[in-house]
Amino acid sequence: MNLTREHANKWRNADIIFHPIGVIHSEHTEQDNTPIQGIFNPSVGYIEVFEENTDGLKDIESFSHIYALYYFDRATAKNLIQKPFLDGEKERGIFAIRHFNRPNPIGLSIMELLEVDGNILKVSGVDVLDGTPVIDIKPYVRQFDYREEVKSGWVDTKHMDDIAEWNCTPKELRNRDRTTK
Repeated sequence: MNLTREHANKWRNADIIFHPIGVIHSEHTEQDNTPIQGIFNPSVGYIEVFEENTDGLKDIESFSHIYALYYFDRATAKNLIQKPFLDGEKERGIFAIRHFNRPNPIGLSIMELLEVDGNILKVSGVDVLDGTPVIDIKPYVRQFDYREEVKSGWVDTKHMDDIAEWNCTPKELRNRDRTTK
């Protein structure tokens, strides 16, 4: 593989600036009580797309699910090693987990699109704090996004059936001795 330094040197200390396209409205106001994954909690919320971006929603209503990319504006650190919420026993590399304390605090959620009303998207599976800025929305396309025979690393060894029955928030996982912090 030809790994030239040119590209790495160009981007190593560069600033990349994004501007929010909207904001997420949810019932979640505390990190400790916010679901760690939307699949564990069908919480309903809204994505308010700023009016100047409304044209970008054309035809979004024909999709059942969307990806929401957002900025973890209340992340508390930039860690490379972190204990994941689902496994409080072992520290893991930040790129092998989905914790919010990342070098670039960008989050990604798959949400069910329930309704579109102008610039407001009603969504289910919200695992995001109220007031979180949205940096992009993309449609979930089964033909592009679904993969068979996927390996999910250390997560494959966890008892997901048990976890799915719990209210999977950091607080609840700590109460069940599944995580530390």
